[in-house]
Amino acid sequence: MAAEFLGLQRFLVLAATDEAGAAWVTVLTGPPGFATAVDDRTVIADRLPGTGDPLEGLFETERQVGVLAIEPAARKRMRVNGRGRRHGDRLLIRTEQVYANCPKHIQTRTYTDDSPAADRTALVTGELTADQQRWITAADTFFVGTYAAGLGADASHRGGNPGFVTVTDGGRLTWPDYVGNSMYMTLGNLELEPRCGLLFPDWENGHTLHLTGRARVDWDRDRAAAVPGAQRLVDFDVEEVVEVVGGLPQRWSFGAYSRFNPS
Repeated sequence: MAAEFLGLQRFLVLAATDEAGAAWVTVLTGPPGFATAVDDRTVIADRLPGTGDPLEGLFETERQVGVLAIEPAARKRMRVNGRGRRHGDRLLIRTEQVYANCPKHIQTRTYTDDSPAADRTALVTGELTADQQRWITAADTFFVGTYAAGLGADASHRGGNPGFVTVTDGGRLTWPDYVGNSMYMTLGNLELEPRCGLLFPDWENGHTLHLTGRARVDWDRDRAAAVPGAQRLVDFDVEEVVEVVGGLPQRWSFGAYSRFNPS
C-alpha cells in the first residue's frame, strides 16, 4: 500500500541540512510515477533540488533526509525518513522509517497543470520582506523540517485557517501546535536540536518561500489558551530566507479548509 501510494504522487516535500547544519525544506514535483519504491527499503525520485534551491547540490554525499508524500485532494500523507544521495540525475533514498499520518488540518487542493518558470531565480536575504510577511500570514499550509544528530531528519505538515501563523517584528514566526498524531516527531526533534526549516508554497503562482532558523516549543498553557485550539505554541526565529521564483513548477487550486481547523 505504501509503495502504491508513493507511486501516485506528484508532490514530495524534502527536508535535509546544509554543510553548516542549517535545516531546509523544499519540494520535488513530477507526474505520477516520478517517485517509486524499487524495493522495500529503497525509494528513487527522478528529480533533484533545482536552481537556486537551498538544497541544490547537497546530495553528492549521503545525508539524513525526511520526506513527506502528500495528496491534498484526498487529505492523505505518508512520511519516509532515511538517508539520501544523488544517483545520476535522481535522488536515491534508503528508508529507515515509513508511516502514514492522519488527515487533520490538510486543506484540499487539486492539481491543475504543470507550469515551469521560464526564468527560475532565487532571492536570498537575512530577514523577511513585507511581502513575504504577508505571504506567511495569509498561508493555510506550510511544511517543517527537523532533525536530531544521529537520529535522522523529518518533514512534517502544518495547516490551519489563514492567520494561524503570525509574524512579529519581521523576524519571529509563531504558530499553534494542534492535537495531532501524538508521535512528537517534530517536537521531539526540536527538544534535541532547535535548528529547523520551513517551506511556504505559493500554490497558485508556483513560487516557494524557504526559511531556516531556530525554533522553541513554549509549553506555557496560559499563553496557548489565548490561541483557539492550541495545545502549545512554537516560536521560530528567522536566520535566512530564500524565495525561489518558479520553485513550484505546478499549479494547485484550492478546495476546502479542514473541518479540524479551529476558527
